[in-house]
Amino acid sequence: MKKSVYARPNKPMFIPVQYRSPGATPKRTQIDEPLIIDKASECHITPADVAHRMVGYLGPTGDYNTLEPSAGTGALVSALLASGHSPSGITAIERHHKLAAKVATLGVPVIQSCFLDYAEEAKGKAAFPRILMNPPFSDVRKHIRGALSLLGRNAHAEPATLVALVPITYNHEEADTLETLPIDTFSSCRVHTKIIRFKTSKD
Repeated sequence: MKKSVYARPNKPMFIPVQYRSPGATPKRTQIDEPLIIDKASECHITPADVAHRMVGYLGPTGDYNTLEPSAGTGALVSALLASGHSPSGITAIERHHKLAAKVATLGVPVIQSCFLDYAEEAKGKAAFPRILMNPPFSDVRKHIRGALSLLGRNAHAEPATLVALVPITYNHEEADTLETLPIDTFSSCRVHTKIIRFKTSKD
């Protein structure tokens, strides 16, 4: 074998390099602090598709004042807004201060209070023609009873309507069952649930 094979070719040691612009430096993105929910709050987040259907069961969008008694992370409020409901026509109630702050970012009025206390104070003073709720499962009867005490047509031609997501064991003679939901609807608990609706023509 020829020794020239191992010899370095007579080529320049350096080659010119064209200048390249480094381009724009990407901005640092702010990572939001995760929202930690205490299980004692019984906040079971309504899946977006279920929330959307619940809003549809309320009836046509209009100038109805709508109450969300257990706002949680705002899943039902977000569905109301996405369906064209006015933020100024929505009243959200949530006693957990971090959850209430989360809902407030959606641009709706938030009352930081226990709904049962609010219902007792507002009875006879306020009436909502639309109520949309996913109440705590352990106190569902108290929360539905409190919500019904605030349900009123309030001079609207359409019946006052309450739509709620409740355990399948809850029954009320005036409620219509609209859907029975799959057992795996909520990832945080294994509760069999359904969607019910109340309609009333009372003022």
